[in-house]
Amino acid sequence: MSERISVKIENGVADVRLTRADKMNALDDAMFNALLETGERLKNDKSVRCVVLSGEGRAFCAGLDMGNFGRMAAPKDESGAKKEGAVPSRLIPRTHGIANRAQYAAWLWRELPMPVIAAVHGVAYGGGFQVMLGADIRYVAPDTKLAIMEIKWGLVPDMSGTQIMRHLVREDIVRELTYTGRVFSGEEAGQYGFATRVTATPLEDALATARDIASKSPSAIRASKRLLNKAVSVDQATGLMEESIEQDVLIGSPNQVEAIMSNLEKRAANYID
Repeated sequence: MSERISVKIENGVADVRLTRADKMNALDDAMFNALLETGERLKNDKSVRCVVLSGEGRAFCAGLDMGNFGRMAAPKDESGAKKEGAVPSRLIPRTHGIANRAQYAAWLWRELPMPVIAAVHGVAYGGGFQVMLGADIRYVAPDTKLAIMEIKWGLVPDMSGTQIMRHLVREDIVRELTYTGRVFSGEEAGQYGFATRVTATPLEDALATARDIASKSPSAIRASKRLLNKAVSVDQATGLMEESIEQDVLIGSPNQVEAIMSNLEKRAANYID
């Protein structure tokens, strides 16, 4: 895919890996671009039924590249504007739907039509932690070090983390970790609710689950993700109606008929992408 991310697609599973191992897959401008480009590619690939997102080397993602913090601290001129080389103040404009560019690097995994599983090891700090949160499912090694690290740099979590964490973990835990920037373990992530599964082999287990998901009807899987995405923000009446709409489309469709017949005939299903 690029010098930052590799993508290998096999039997409906996209194995997506951050490949900046020498920098613990830290988020520089090229990595942000690679994440966005990869998301656009996968969004439009109907052959992909599940995505596994991981990092090569010692870490999943160490967060924002250190060089960016130096640019943030660049002095201002007499007018109050940041001098040349500083990080520009352009986060408020929405560049990707409801999100800005940095937010979308994590939020895009929610918007992909197929499930995404993050396989996490080593460290997941700051922006890397938020990219992990964007996945539907998170498998985390027990000795992984994680942190909502932004407070260390005088910042707030701003890559969509605040909007995802509130649906996963108790509010007081989110507040404590956000206010302190405390590093916590993969074991703790499982106890809090950030990790779906704590496992010594997150990548192997994530790929196994992805292959299982890819063996199911892609029509039903994508409809399920649409429903679950909407469920976090709609009222009950709307949610119940959305269930009915999705089910009406599925009943009697080719993939739904194939699901029935393959089970009745005790054979592997042959679904249409």
